[in-house]
Amino acid sequence: MSTTAELVGATLAELGAAQAFGVVGSGNFAVTNALLAGGVPYVAARHECGATVMADAYARMSGRLPVVSLHQGCGLTNALTGVTEAAKSRTPLLVLTADTAGAAVTANFRIDQDAAIRATGAVSERVHSPASAVADTVRAYRTAVHERRTVVLNLPLDVQAAPAVPAPVTVPAAPRPVRPDAESVTALADLLRAAARPVFVAGRGARHAAGELRALADATGALLATSAVAHGLFAGDPWSLGISGGFASDRTASLIAGADLVVGWGCALNKWTTRHGTLLDATVAQVDLEPAAFGAHTRADLGVVGDVARTARDVLAALDGYTQDGYRTAPVGDVRRTPPADESTSDRIDPRVLSARLDELLPAERVVSVDSGNFMGYPSAYLSVPDEYGFCFTQAFQSIGLGLATAVGAAIAQPGRLSVAALGDGGFLMGVAEMETVTRLGIPMVAVVYDDAAYGAEIHHFGADANLTSVRFPDTDLAAIGAGFGWAGLTVRSVADLDGVPRWLDGPRDRPLLIDAKITDDGGSWWLAEAFR
Repeated sequence: MSTTAELVGATLAELGAAQAFGVVGSGNFAVTNALLAGGVPYVAARHECGATVMADAYARMSGRLPVVSLHQGCGLTNALTGVTEAAKSRTPLLVLTADTAGAAVTANFRIDQDAAIRATGAVSERVHSPASAVADTVRAYRTAVHERRTVVLNLPLDVQAAPAVPAPVTVPAAPRPVRPDAESVTALADLLRAAARPVFVAGRGARHAAGELRALADATGALLATSAVAHGLFAGDPWSLGISGGFASDRTASLIAGADLVVGWGCALNKWTTRHGTLLDATVAQVDLEPAAFGAHTRADLGVVGDVARTARDVLAALDGYTQDGYRTAPVGDVRRTPPADESTSDRIDPRVLSARLDELLPAERVVSVDSGNFMGYPSAYLSVPDEYGFCFTQAFQSIGLGLATAVGAAIAQPGRLSVAALGDGGFLMGVAEMETVTRLGIPMVAVVYDDAAYGAEIHHFGADANLTSVRFPDTDLAAIGAGFGWAGLTVRSVADLDGVPRWLDGPRDRPLLIDAKITDDGGSWWLAEAFR
C-alpha cells in the first residue's frame, strides 16, 4: 500500500469490518477501494443518508460492525440524519468521511465537520497524520465496538494522499461483561421473591440475553415484554406479552399495568414503552450498563449496573432454587392486537385488515423494517416476527424516509429471510432513490406502502379544523413508480387485491414487489392518540 488512505482501509479490513456501504466521490474513492481490496463487501447506495441507515440496520440485525464511506462536506451533511439515528440508538457503527485539507480554508466542501458530527451525538475522531493513522483507526474501531458508539473518522485529504507509514494492527481485546455487585443482586432477588405479579420489559440492551431472562422469569413467575426495538426477543414463549407501550394490545397493557414489580432489562422505560408512565403503577427496577439510564424517563426504585445476561444469571443463583408461580397463575391468553370490524370502503382498505392479511400471507421467516409515521403501529402490532433479528425499528430520531434503506441493510444482514419494508407514502417518496439499489442488488423484497396520500400524523395531530392543504397530496400511482425502478407493482384497494402477493411469492421472485395499499383514513391510529395525549 502506498498512501495513508489505503492504509486506513486495509487496517479496517484487518480489524474485521464486516460490510461497507457508501456513496463514492473523489474524497473517499481511495479508502473505499482499499476496503474492497481487503475483502470487505461494499454496497453502493444512491444517497448518503440511505447508506448510513443501511449500515445501522445491518449492525442491528447482524451484530457485526459495518463501515460507511462518505465524501467530505456535502457527503457528510447528506448523511447526518442517518448518523443521528445511529448515534441516538447507540449503534456500533464506524463512518469514514473525507475532510478538506487543513490549508484548504476556501474550499467549497469545507465545513466544521467535527462540530457537525458532535451535534448529532456521534463521536468525532480523526486520522491526524500518516504516522498515527493505524493507531487513530484502531481507536475509532475500539470506541465503536467496545463502547457501542457511532464514530465518525475524519480523513483529511492531505493526510490521505501522504505516503503510508505501516504499523502493526492489534485487534483490541473485548472487555468482559460487567458483573453487578453482590448487594444489588441481593436487592433485586429480594424484590422478585416479594413480587406477586412481576413483569420483565427487555430493551435493546437485552437482545443478547433472551435465554437468561427466560430462565429467571420461569423461576419467578414473571411475564415477558419488550420495547419496540427488542420486538421478537421472546417470540413463541407462552408467557410473552409482545411489545409494551403504545403498540401494545389492550390485554398486554392491562397485564403490565397490573404488575406489582416491573424490571426494565437494558430498557430505558421511556414514555413510548410505558405510555407516559401510566403502565408503571408498581415498584420499578432497572438493569443497565449506564447508571445515567436509571430514572432518566420514569421513577426507578432500584438501579443495578451490570450486563443483562450476567445480572440475570447472578440473580437466579441468588434465588438459590426458589421458585414461584407469580403472575403465571393463568394463561395470558391472546395478546395480539386483532382487527375490529372491517372499515374498508369501496376504494380503500382498512390498514388493520391489510396488515393482518399480510401476516397470514407472508413467510414466517421474515425481517420487518418499519418507517416512521401515522401508519407504523399497524405493521409493528400485526406482523409477527420470528425473533429479535426479525424486526428493525430505526425510530430513535423519529425521521420519516429511513424505512426502505433500513430494509436493505436488514436484508443484507439476514439474507435467508424475506425482507419486508413497511412504509408510509411520505417516507416512501422521501427515500425512493434506494429502490434502484434494491433492484440492482437483486433483493427479493416486499415493500408495503400504507398510502393515505398525506402526512397522516400531522392531519390527526392538528385536526379537521386546521388548514391541512400543506399535508395532503394528490393520489399517486406508486406501483407505476416502482415499475420504473424495475419492481413488480401491485395496487391494493381491497383484501381480494392481495391475491397478487401469493402469486409473487410462488414465482421466481426475480423482481422486488411494491404493494401500493390505498388505506382508509383511520381517524388517527391508536398509538398516535396515545403519543399526542
